Amino acid sequence: QVQLVESGGGLVQAGGSLRLSCAASGSIISIDAMGWYRQAPGEQREFVARSTGGGTTIYADSVKGRFSISRDTGKNTVSLQMSSLKPEDTAVYYCNANNVWTRGAFTRDAWGQGTQVTVSS
Repeated sequence: QVQLVESGGGLVQAGGSLRLSCAASGSIISIDAMGWYRQAPGEQREFVARSTGGGTTIYADSVKGRFSISRDTGKNTVSLQMSSLKPEDTAVYYCNANNVWTRGAFTRDAWGQGTQVTVSS
């Protein structure tokens, strides 16, 4: 089974920047895509950004031009550089790994525990 651990969340002022990181572990053989989702209080979890197995990056319209996702497939890590942050970016951010093969198991979607990002006005 795979484990995902996020780090880098915190409190920043509007217009500031923050970098989130995620590391996957657990006898991993391969991972298809890795990405980020977020969930604000009272809202459903929404897609933020993804790096596919082929290296293509995809972003939600709300973060295009402000967020940048990067991935190190060899280290099974993914990061999210967030710039020009807005109060509406405030949410718990979750790391996701899609189609994970580990020694003796397959996981369709693995999730981290989440890290809080708060943007003050």
